[in-house]
Amino acid sequence: MASAFALLAACTSEPKKEGQEKISTDVIDVPATASETPAQPGAAPVLFFSEDNHDFGRITQGEKVSYSFVFKNTGGSDLVISNAQGSCGCTVPTYPKGPVKPGEEGKIDVVFDSKDKSGLVQKTVTLTTNCNPSTKVLTINATIDVPDKEE
Repeated sequence: MASAFALLAACTSEPKKEGQEKISTDVIDVPATASETPAQPGAAPVLFFSEDNHDFGRITQGEKVSYSFVFKNTGGSDLVISNAQGSCGCTVPTYPKGPVKPGEEGKIDVVFDSKDKSGLVQKTVTLTTNCNPSTKVLTINATIDVPDKEE
């Protein structure tokens, strides 16, 4: 009995941060992984990107470039992206903070800062979602030209 109380106490919610939308726990139930019974076909959210790799081509060192990866929830329940993490501080993603309903589209905006970079670079953004699999990796590439220094 004491262990059940400790478990419940450990699951209390943290205070809501300013600007943070409260999401119902109903939307993070992934039937294929949350219970012993298999998911009904089409019941889980599905994150679909028509493109998960973008090449900026040639850019000049110090340039900031951005791209929007558009996705669609092709599944049967709300899709939630709980985190988006760039592979370095030079790659900054923004993502929808609320649920994306079945059939709706959303976008992951990625800003890449080429300061102090040169040559061919490849960076990634890893999304954590309530889909199966729970992670999705987006990739950006660029060839960074270093301008000639005038003396």
